[in-house]
Amino acid sequence: MRTIVTLAASALFACGGYPIPVQGLANAQSAEREARAAGAESVPQAKLHLLLARESIARAHALIDDGDNERADFELRRAQADAELALAETRESDALASARAALREIDALQRGTSTTTTTGATTKEPEP
Repeated sequence: MRTIVTLAASALFACGGYPIPVQGLANAQSAEREARAAGAESVPQAKLHLLLARESIARAHALIDDGDNERADFELRRAQADAELALAETRESDALASARAALREIDALQRGTSTTTTTGATTKEPEP
C-alpha cells in the first residue's frame, strides 16, 4: 500500500513538485471542442484562434511527456484562452449575421408597407 501511495505522489509531483495539469488539459480540450462545435472553423478569425489552441494543446502534451508540467500548465491556459476567443468570435459572427438578416427583413417590410389606393394615391410611404 505504501508503494502505491509513493508512486502516485511521485507521478503527481514530478519535476520539481509541480503537478501534472490534468484539469488544465481537460479545460483546454473542452473549450476547443465547444468552439469547434459552434462552427469556429467556418469563421476565419475564429479558425486562427482554434488552430492556436490546438497547437498549444499539442505543445502541452509534449511538455508533460518531458516532465515540464509548469510550462505545460501555461500552454494549456493559453490554449483555453485561444479556444474561448474562437468561440466568442464565432458567436459574434453569428450575431452579426442575424442582425444583418433582421435589418434586411426590416428594410423589405418597410418597402412593402407602401400601400396604394385604387386612385393611385399612396396612403403610407416608408421612411428613408
